[in-house]
Amino acid sequence: MNIHIIGGGNLGVAIALGITKYTSNNSVTITRRNTDSIQYLQEKGIAVSNSNTFQIEKADIIFLTVKPYQIASVLLEILPFISQKIVASAVSGFAIETIQEIAQDSCSVVRIMPNIAIQFGESATCIAFTEKDKKAAQPVIDLFQQLGTAPVIEEKLMDAATVLGACGTAYALRYIRASMQAGIEIGFDSQTALAIAAQTAKGAAQMLLEEKIHPEQLIDRVTTPQGCTIVGLNEMEHQGFSSSLIKGIKTSLQKIKE
Repeated sequence: MNIHIIGGGNLGVAIALGITKYTSNNSVTITRRNTDSIQYLQEKGIAVSNSNTFQIEKADIIFLTVKPYQIASVLLEILPFISQKIVASAVSGFAIETIQEIAQDSCSVVRIMPNIAIQFGESATCIAFTEKDKKAAQPVIDLFQQLGTAPVIEEKLMDAATVLGACGTAYALRYIRASMQAGIEIGFDSQTALAIAAQTAKGAAQMLLEEKIHPEQLIDRVTTPQGCTIVGLNEMEHQGFSSSLIKGIKTSLQKIKE
């Protein structure tokens, strides 16, 4: 497919790199007003332009990874070129209905919420669409299934998906940072502590994805009566580990809905 990404920020670049590295037979174009910071992408076979309409007539899927305040002007700019095409929006807070109104119902609209781990083929990309665009959405689903997981959800859950799947990257990294800091305190140098903490988190996540069981079932495997694991877990809970994480996620969702 020919893939056209409008918005060469962190997410847009991550999508472009992920598609180029982990999928085959896809060509990628990415646009940004000032292209100086993304010129290096051309060395990886990605076309770069400061024009949102550059080669857009060839596109099979158009990804929107711009800021919310930019989406209306961008859609009006590309409107003459998107008839019968698939527009996949990663813009928070803009419903499919709103995008269709601006686009004058000239295209199929799919909402997506990937995270920046897509650059490494490990995104949790939530996807939503209306029934009339179910067929058009399939190539988008197929693409993102090659770049991690791609659950299809109801559109009303897209804000929640943003928090859990996109903001969640930062939450997971904060856990790893805290583990690294603790590792230094108990004797490791910073690089060794980081390597152990990151790989341990990756391994735990992989077990959950492979075995498809509740986290507590895996926790039971590494906790023994009167052992060091259970006392550590209990102390974390006494200090509000789970409750603070839940409150943080809910607070992020409230912010999106403001």
